[in-house]
Amino acid sequence: MLRYLTLPVTPFAQNCSLVYDDETHQAAVIDPGGDLPRLLQTVDQLGLKLEQIWLTHAHIDHAGGTAELAAKRGLPIIGPHKGDQFWIDGLPQQGAMFGFPPASAFTPDRWLEDGDTVTLAGHVLNVRHCPGHTPGHVVFHSPEMKRAFVGDVLFAGSIGRTDFPQGDYDTLIASITQRLWPMGDDTVFIPGHGPESSFGAERRSNPYVRGT
Repeated sequence: MLRYLTLPVTPFAQNCSLVYDDETHQAAVIDPGGDLPRLLQTVDQLGLKLEQIWLTHAHIDHAGGTAELAAKRGLPIIGPHKGDQFWIDGLPQQGAMFGFPPASAFTPDRWLEDGDTVTLAGHVLNVRHCPGHTPGHVVFHSPEMKRAFVGDVLFAGSIGRTDFPQGDYDTLIASITQRLWPMGDDTVFIPGHGPESSFGAERRSNPYVRGT
């Protein structure tokens, strides 16, 4: 069975998630933005075998620890979409701007496209390209768990910011309504910040996308 544990990291309390098979203990980490000693301590405490890094997008609080973690544990970096290459290239500047520890740029081992899949211990998650917050943002959906790891596309009661370079409000709303809603109202999503919610709850109450 596929399970996950969410661990807030960095001063921005970014929801870094460990996704793992409860029998083999094979694991992937989604958005290792920082606080790597605490993250790796949790990995070791759970007895997990960390095998992959999956990225939703390349803002510093989501991707800041990626290069170091990949080098430290010999892990492949999967995602995001190539539209975020300029954000990856700018990670050192992002880190300095927001007072984060030094962060290195990197080249993902695999860029992701809409309709791709990622696989962990035989479990398949679907990839949807959901631009708007950043141009290369992707979402990981597990029909098996009825869970979606959505980064900064959607939050409980809010949506991602669109005032960063190459962000776009209309594009973000289209990503939510055309790419997320078809996953089903009963799908629970893990946002990049804050508490979990369901797509159905947000369609009913979120002021930005209510009734869409």
